[in-house]
Amino acid sequence: MNKLPGGHETILIVDDQETVWDFLIEALQNLGYSVLLAENGEDAVSIYRENPHEIDLVLLDMVMPKLGGHSTFYQLKEIDPNVKVLLSSGFVSATSVNDLLEKGAAGFLPKPHRLPVLA
Repeated sequence: MNKLPGGHETILIVDDQETVWDFLIEALQNLGYSVLLAENGEDAVSIYRENPHEIDLVLLDMVMPKLGGHSTFYQLKEIDPNVKVLLSSGFVSATSVNDLLEKGAAGFLPKPHRLPVLA
């Protein structure tokens, strides 16, 4: 089996599904990353604001309670225009987030996550 790429960056996971967190946190930590968790968009914005320049990538679920992916993305962009955001969803297609990709989102990752693709 090929070794998966890893790193030492800090990744903020924004997702409201516990099964997703469990998988992602364990998988990413095993690859060497530091992982922070936000259960919704409001928490993500607060965590990002409180940790300036410490979060290298935000893995953002598009469908969440309180503050959805689109609103969360734009609020993160207001805090840091250079924020790196990887969009993720099992419910929306890449075409429905084209506006965010055009505004600088790093890409779109469909769910369910596959570790080699995620890495």
